[in-house]
Amino acid sequence: MSTSSKNLFLKFLKWRYQHISNKQFTNIASAVIGLLAGLGAVILKNLTHFIQELLETEFIKDIHHAFYFIFPIIGLLIVLLVINHVIKKKVGHGIPSTLYAISKQKGIMSRHQMWSSILTAPLTVGFGGSVGLEGPTVATGAALGSNFARVFHLNQTTRTLLIGAAAAGAMSSIFKAPIAAIVFAVEIFSLELTLASMIPLLLASITAVLTSYFFFGDDVLLHFDIQEKFELYDVMFYVLLGVVSASVSIYFSKVYFSIGNFFKKFASPYKRLLIGGILLGIIVYFVPPLFGEGFKTINNILKGNINEIVSNNIFNFVAEDIWVVIGLLVGLILFKIVATSFTFGAGGIGGVFAPTLFTGSITGYVFAMIINYSNVFNHQLSSTNFAMVGMAGLMAGILQAPLTAIFLIAEITGGYELFIPLMIVSSISFLITRHYIPHNIYAAELAKKGQLITHDKDKNVLMMLDIDKVIETNFVILTPEMLLGEIVNTAVAKSSRNHFPVVNEEHEFLGILTVNDIRGIMFDKSLYDTVKVRSLMQSASDIIYYEKDSAEVILNKFKSSGAWNLVVIKDGKYFGFISKSRLLTAYRRKLIQVTN
Repeated sequence: MSTSSKNLFLKFLKWRYQHISNKQFTNIASAVIGLLAGLGAVILKNLTHFIQELLETEFIKDIHHAFYFIFPIIGLLIVLLVINHVIKKKVGHGIPSTLYAISKQKGIMSRHQMWSSILTAPLTVGFGGSVGLEGPTVATGAALGSNFARVFHLNQTTRTLLIGAAAAGAMSSIFKAPIAAIVFAVEIFSLELTLASMIPLLLASITAVLTSYFFFGDDVLLHFDIQEKFELYDVMFYVLLGVVSASVSIYFSKVYFSIGNFFKKFASPYKRLLIGGILLGIIVYFVPPLFGEGFKTINNILKGNINEIVSNNIFNFVAEDIWVVIGLLVGLILFKIVATSFTFGAGGIGGVFAPTLFTGSITGYVFAMIINYSNVFNHQLSSTNFAMVGMAGLMAGILQAPLTAIFLIAEITGGYELFIPLMIVSSISFLITRHYIPHNIYAAELAKKGQLITHDKDKNVLMMLDIDKVIETNFVILTPEMLLGEIVNTAVAKSSRNHFPVVNEEHEFLGILTVNDIRGIMFDKSLYDTVKVRSLMQSASDIIYYEKDSAEVILNKFKSSGAWNLVVIKDGKYFGFISKSRLLTAYRRKLIQVTN
């Protein structure tokens, strides 16, 4: 930025401070962020469709099945090359990286996150990666919101609110469901739903959905019209669907985590690409409906066009027996998450929202088919209604966002005729899944590290603390062989501290020596050359491990040990001390900052 541009910008900032209140500017910023998030969604979607159209040329169509195997590998290779040679920085998974930025980076997201997903996600999905675009779209919008706030020097609280507004805008633009988008931002990012936060979220959601209408008209992602209304007799079947949805959600989550852990064993990204790409290519070659996002399959399910789905295979096999059809659809449920996990494991960039909807629609449809064609129940269910409600069940279970699931499906259907079954299935699926899987796919890794932001304000404040700022390192270090005279002359006499760490030659922590330990003998010079630190030191009442202990864990260690100072170990070596008073002071300051 040139000097004249900087001066002009500074003049604008001064004018803004004088004439526009922070509240007014936040509302204006939210509308702008919604527009930018909507444009980001449009660009991502159009780039993906452009790539898909290039791969659907007449030449390729003639030998199309052979390319189902090779396309995903090509796409993943291009993604890896783009990350290594163009972006040159790590591109994290969309929503988890956003949650981490909120909880541990004061809402600050790197500038490359504004465009890195726009480059990599369309390449992943367009070439057949079995993931969705929703996560990258939300991450792109969130990064735009974060950096917009940084440019205008907005505080951490406002920055977090704009990130949530951007997320709402992205979801609103994708699904044309502005109310569900607001609920999504509140539920996933644990924003406080107050009047102060509601208006910015609403403004961002409105501008984003208008942007979507401007570029795409009335076209919607999911095409569905309610043909049959909800009947009271169906309640028991919706309860059963809730249980089935929870079972599939647990399966989905466990497979996702297991395959993810498998790929973590390989340090080389090229080895992960080779293994994951080949496995993904094999799956989509034999099961073409798993190619890409899968919204074409979802829309066929919602229209009841299952023949087009089950006949899409390399053998051109047409299933006529209804139980064979059900078996093939169950196969799609089981293998979708496997294909999704291979895509991520191979280095693909995308999200799990679309795979969740894919799996949920087929789950609900298959459940209704089993009831309709079995001899146990003399009752016919609406397969398309159950497919739509099944999507809500999987969203509530896998994403653990029951309110988002209810409102999103209700808005997509154009009414609230299915509101009661949506509530039944979503609540049951959420409660059962939450019992076995404590955290959703987005938050599991962060929760393990104690970095997950929640609706618990006290925990959030503790999590936002910068532990490095409360660690004190200016202590006189002792060794086990030091004599009492050295302790008195080099430690006690020259330090204002009343405790000293004891370490060995490798700087490994051995124990603590306090002034109280030597108070009775420190003036007896006859002992100066005979008594050593080894015989005086004591073990620590507890130890803080820098790499794994969160602020909440540290506070609990203070409570359980009753100590006022605890030693910090980093990389297996002594690093410093944290005092209880310093930690609580930092907590109070952060609480005031967050509250304001």
